[in-house]
Amino acid sequence: MEFDFNIEINDFDLDIPMMDNGFKNRYKKSKIARDLPAHKIKYSNAQKLARDIKLDTGIRYDAIVAGNFIFGDFIEAFITHNNAKCTEMTISTLSLDQNNVDSLVNLMEGKFVDNLNMIVSDYFFAHERKSLIPYIYDKLDIDDRFQLASAGSHTKIVLFETAGKKKIVIHGSANLRSSSNIEQFTIEENPGLYDFHLCYHKEIIEKYKTINKEFKRNKSLRGKQLWDLIKKL
Repeated sequence: MEFDFNIEINDFDLDIPMMDNGFKNRYKKSKIARDLPAHKIKYSNAQKLARDIKLDTGIRYDAIVAGNFIFGDFIEAFITHNNAKCTEMTISTLSLDQNNVDSLVNLMEGKFVDNLNMIVSDYFFAHERKSLIPYIYDKLDIDDRFQLASAGSHTKIVLFETAGKKKIVIHGSANLRSSSNIEQFTIEENPGLYDFHLCYHKEIIEKYKTINKEFKRNKSLRGKQLWDLIKKL
């Protein structure tokens, strides 16, 4: 069942009276964080969720999605439904499948995405280097508008900036393909968070890109080296 709901959480008092050990008010009242207007939703269908989200300046949606939910389908559906022109899209994912690649091809060929950058895990790159990786190069390397990097990364983040200067961040547990697991993600229009994530993504992509004029693949970055790179930013 698909539905939209709002949760109101009232402040509650955790003040503790005098204890036997003489300490008073050791535990203070919890503070409820209120920053962006948030909507809490549960969905099993990517297309319907994309239609129902009304994302405007400073709005956030927190979503729990079913195991049959395909995150990659949601990205395509959300952008096409809103007729969003993305000047740049950056994706960091542990893994993806051929259908996800085809979905991204639709966005690039349909002129919804001008430039696409992707970071995949080096584990995925190694296991798919003779199958899906060549397919990715063949389908997405369009007019020098695509770049692929691999690193020891477990992040699942999608960043895109629209022609109208909205900076959208999608982050959570979901890879692009379905996993048969309950997943969660947040989608928000948040320039500060967008710039934060884009900064280190660009650094990783620039240093560990796999498409260049010399057709040489840079060595993947892992562990302490990867963290040291991010800390310097």
